[in-house]
Amino acid sequence: MVASEAYRDRRGILFIVCGPSGVGKSSLCHHLLDHYPRTRFSVSYTTRAPRGSERNGEDYHFVDRAAFEGMIGEGRFAEWAQVHGNFYGTSRESVQDALDEGLDILFDIDYQGARQLREAFEHTASVMVAPPSWSELERRLRGRQTDSEEVIRRRLDKAREELSHFEAFDYVIINDDLSRAQSRMRSIYQAAEVRTVVQLPRIKGMLES
Repeated sequence: MVASEAYRDRRGILFIVCGPSGVGKSSLCHHLLDHYPRTRFSVSYTTRAPRGSERNGEDYHFVDRAAFEGMIGEGRFAEWAQVHGNFYGTSRESVQDALDEGLDILFDIDYQGARQLREAFEHTASVMVAPPSWSELERRLRGRQTDSEEVIRRRLDKAREELSHFEAFDYVIINDDLSRAQSRMRSIYQAAEVRTVVQLPRIKGMLES
């Protein structure tokens, strides 16, 4: 991952987006990617098999369990978790390299991974995306018409657990209107850009010149 010189004016931002299934996280994340060219989506390591058109190195880094456990033992993950029998993790080195280049790394991750990332890096901005109401979240999940009743119930239980950790996040966006939620996401990103810890290299450079 190589940044142009134009991206070395500040430190990169680790931008964390969290929220239960059905709240519109993917749409908000892609909106940021479309609007801010220095932003990159984090590519995680996983032990699960590729699905559909997923490509190694673009959607995930696909590795076997032994390789993943070896990386855990070597302390190479900034965060990792086991989900439904498969492992997922984020390379500490790749994140740090990108941040040093001034690139911003976007994470769509659960609250446990978000906590680990906040502990590992200081220049983070974290957002919890929430539905406007519980009934609306249930309506959205049922509206997909792709999941069984058991899966929907499991997603709702997971959503309640996820949302219960909202106080650990810097910001909360209630996604009751997509356009408004996108605007708020851009505002949060712009605020994160001017935080002191992010602008430190530029200010220090001026003082030392």
